[in-house]
Amino acid sequence: MRTLLFQEAVGADRFLLGGKGFGLAEMTSIGLPVPPGFTITTDVCKEYYARGGKIPEGLFEEARLKVKEVEAKTGKKFGAEEDPLLFSVRSGAPFSMPGMMDTVLNLGLNERAAQWMAKATGNERFVYDSYRRLVQMFGRVALGASGGRFEKELEERRKTAGVKMDIELSPEELRSLVSRFKDIIREETGKEFPEDPFVQLEMSIEAVLKSWKNDRAREYRRYYGIAEDLGTAVNVQAMVFGNLGPSSGSGVGFTRNPSSGERALFGEYLANSQGEDVVAGVRTPVGISELEPGLLGRLRALAKLLEDHFRDMQDFEFTVEDGKLFLLQTRSGKRTAQAAVKIAVDLAEEGLIGPEEAVMRIEPQMLDALLHRRLDPGSEDKPVAKGLNASPGAASGKVVFDTDEAASRGGSEKIILVRPETTPEDIKGLIASQGVLTARGGMTSHAAVVARGMGKAAVVGCSEIEIATDGTMFTTKSGEKVVKGETITIDGTAGNVYRGEVKMVDPDISPEFGRLLAKADQFRRLGVWANADTPEAAAKARDFGAEGIGLCRTERMFNAPNRLPIVREMIMSRDEAERKRHLYRLFPFQLADFKGIFSAMGDRPVVVRLLDLPLHEFLPPMEELLVEIEGMKEEGARPEELVAQEKVLARVRQLAEHNPMLGHRGCRLAVTYPEIYEMQTKAILQAALEDVRERGETARVKIMVPLVAHAGEFTFLRKVVDGAAEEVFKERGERVPYQVGTMIETPRAALTASEIAEWSDFFSFGTNDLTQTTFGFSRDDVEAKFIPKYLEMGILPKSPFDSVDVSGVGKLVRMAVDAGRKTKPSLEVGICGEHGGDPSSIAFFNEAGLDYVSCSAFRVPIARLAAAQAALGKKSTATSV
Repeated sequence: MRTLLFQEAVGADRFLLGGKGFGLAEMTSIGLPVPPGFTITTDVCKEYYARGGKIPEGLFEEARLKVKEVEAKTGKKFGAEEDPLLFSVRSGAPFSMPGMMDTVLNLGLNERAAQWMAKATGNERFVYDSYRRLVQMFGRVALGASGGRFEKELEERRKTAGVKMDIELSPEELRSLVSRFKDIIREETGKEFPEDPFVQLEMSIEAVLKSWKNDRAREYRRYYGIAEDLGTAVNVQAMVFGNLGPSSGSGVGFTRNPSSGERALFGEYLANSQGEDVVAGVRTPVGISELEPGLLGRLRALAKLLEDHFRDMQDFEFTVEDGKLFLLQTRSGKRTAQAAVKIAVDLAEEGLIGPEEAVMRIEPQMLDALLHRRLDPGSEDKPVAKGLNASPGAASGKVVFDTDEAASRGGSEKIILVRPETTPEDIKGLIASQGVLTARGGMTSHAAVVARGMGKAAVVGCSEIEIATDGTMFTTKSGEKVVKGETITIDGTAGNVYRGEVKMVDPDISPEFGRLLAKADQFRRLGVWANADTPEAAAKARDFGAEGIGLCRTERMFNAPNRLPIVREMIMSRDEAERKRHLYRLFPFQLADFKGIFSAMGDRPVVVRLLDLPLHEFLPPMEELLVEIEGMKEEGARPEELVAQEKVLARVRQLAEHNPMLGHRGCRLAVTYPEIYEMQTKAILQAALEDVRERGETARVKIMVPLVAHAGEFTFLRKVVDGAAEEVFKERGERVPYQVGTMIETPRAALTASEIAEWSDFFSFGTNDLTQTTFGFSRDDVEAKFIPKYLEMGILPKSPFDSVDVSGVGKLVRMAVDAGRKTKPSLEVGICGEHGGDPSSIAFFNEAGLDYVSCSAFRVPIARLAAAQAALGKKSTATSV
C-alpha cells in the first residue's frame, strides 16, 4: 500500500512512513487525541523522482479512497460547501528536517465554503484568517508565487489598520487580503487559485514531494550527512483550529528541556494561532508553564505517555480547539549536546533505556559543542541587549544581516547572522555562522530549533534591538547603533548581546558528561590516547581521559623563541663538531620538556616523535630575507651584519626543495645528521631516569622514527637510538625500559611492513601523510583548489583528510597491520593522524584491529564515545542526524 491511514500504518518503520507519519501512527495506536488522516509513504517520493517528477499512476485515486475513510471518522465531507472537512498536508522525512520542506494548511476552503463557515460559526474573523493562510501558503508552495509579496501586503495592511499583529486585523481586512492574495498569484504566475478542493489537495501533495529537492532541504541534508535517496512521506490530516479565538491556540512542547536536559515539560503556546505561527517566530509566544492549570496538567500527562512509549525526549506539536486538546505530531526532539548527554544518562538511570543504548544515542561529534569555550564569568563587559537564551554557548563574529552574504563570508571569517526572524530559507546562512541573533521568535522558533541541533549559540526574540529595513545596522533600546561588519558577542546561555569580542574561558564539564564516558569506557576495545607537546597539553589530555600520549612532536619544542636562534646556529654549522656543540645547547631545554610531559602522564605511555621537519622550516623564508638584505643595504648596515644575513640566505637557497613534504625530512634528515636523533634520545631517556628518581615512576617511553619508507632507514636509526640509550644508561648507572617504533606514513612502508616489523617495537600510522602520498595530493594545495569541487561533483564522498579513505588508504592500513603482526604477533599498532578523532575513521580502525587511536586533547571524549559505539557495532550515521 502506498497510502495508509494512521491506524493502518502501525508497525511500519520511519523509513517508510517518515518521522512524522511514524509518530502519528504510534500516537494513534496508544489512543492519544490525534486528528485522523493518512500517510503517503516515502516509496511514492522515490517513484516520483524515478519517473522524472511525475505522480505515480493511481496515487490520487488511492488518496481519494483514504479521504472517504477520514470523512467517515469525522462525519464531515471534504469539498462540501456546508460543514466541510479541511486538511493539512505536511512533509515527513525519515530523519527530522525542521522547516526544510513544505506545508499547506486549511485545504478545502473556497469562496462558498468560507461563506457558509462564517455564517455557521458566527466567527468571520477565524474563517477568513484560515482562508488567507491557505491562499498564501498554497500560492507560494504549490503555485510558485513569491512569499515576499504576501508578507509585504500583510505588513502594509497592518500599518493601514494601525495594528501590530495579524490577529488584530478585522474580518473585512482579512476578506480583502484573500482577494488581494489571489491577485498576487495571478500577477506572478498567470494562474488562478483553484476553487476545487481536490485540485488543491493533489497540487499540495505534489508540492510537498517536490520540496524534498528544494535548495534549503539539500543544504540541510548536506550539513547533516542525510542520504539524498531516502525521500519524504506526505501526511494528510484533518484540520483542527487553534485560531478560533482566545480559548484556542497552538503550541510546541518538549517532554524535557532541549537546552539543559532538565526533566520538566518545556515549550511555548500562542493563543488564537495556527501551528506555523509558533515555529515561524512572527509572534512571541508564552511559556507552557503560564498556561491555565487544567490544560497544563493534561499536557504533562500526555508528555509522560509520549516519553514512556518512545523512550526518548519528544518534541510534540499540539492544538487547542475551543478548549479541546489535540496532538498533531511527535518526534525525538532536537537538543543541545549538553541536553543530549544529560537525557541519555538520565533515561538510563531511570531504567527507560539500557547503558548500551545510552552510549549509542549520542552522536560523538555532538560532544564537540560541550568542549567549546564560554564567556569569562569575571568579564566586566556589559550587555547592550537581552533576548531569549535559545541555544547555549558563546560566539563572536562580525554582524551580517543577509543570508546569502553570510553563506559566502562564513567560510573565511567569523560572522553572526542577525535577522528579524529566521525562516527555513536561512539554513545556508545559519550553517556558515558562528551563531544567530533574532529580534523576534521564541524558544521553539525555527532559529532556536535549528541552532540547538547544530550546536551553535543563539539568542532569539531579542525585542531590545530594532533592525534597520535596509540591513545596515541594528539599534538597541538605549539608542546604540551596531553597524554591519562590527564585531559582537552573543551568549546563548544567558541570552545577552555584547559589543566587541568578549573574553572566553574553557568549558565546565557536567557530571553527566563524565558518567556517559564512564559507560562508554565499559564497552570500547580501542585505547584512546592524545597528541600533546607540552606538560599543560598532556595534563589537559589526561583530564579528558587520555590513556597515553600517542604523538609528542619535538619540532614544536625547537620553535620556541628562546631556542630558535640556537637551532638556526646549528643549521648554519660548518661541520659535525660545530653542529653537535649547538645541538647540545638545546639539550637542557629538551630534557625539561620531556621530564614535564612524563611527569604529567604518570606511568602512562608517551610516544615521542623524533624531529620530522626539514631544516629550512626553522630559517626565515627566502622572500623575507631578500627584502631584509635589500633594506640593510639601503640603510648602510655594517658589513659584518650584511655578510651574516647573506650566509643565511645562501643556506636557505641550499636547503630549498621543490617539494619539501617529499624531501629531506624525517628519518632522511637523521640518516644525514644522526647526531640530531642522538641528542634527542639522550634527553628523552635522561628525563625518564630523573623522573623515576623524583617520583618513583615514569611514563612508558616510546621513541618513534618518522617517515620511514625502507627497512634499511629504520635499522640504521634504531642503532643510533640504541647506542645513545646505552651511553646514557652507562653514564647514569641505571636503566629504564623503552621501545623504538616507526610511523607508517608512506605506501612503501605499508607494503613492506613485514620487513620493518622485524626491527620495530610498534607501528603508528601517520594518516595525514599517508593520505597525501597515497593520493599524490599536496594537502595545502588540493583543499583550497579542487577538493570542494570533487565533493560537489560526488567524485569524493567526503574529504579524505577529514575521514579516512577506507578503500585506498584503509587497504594499506589493513595490509600493514596484517603483515606486521605476521612477523611480530605482539606488535602494538596505533594511529596518530587527525583521523584519530574522527568517529567514522575510528570505526574503521576498530575493525582493522588497531590497539589505540590518538587525537588532540579536546577530541579525546569524542574518540572514547566513538570507540565504544564501534565496539557495540554502530552502523554508519551517514543517513542520520
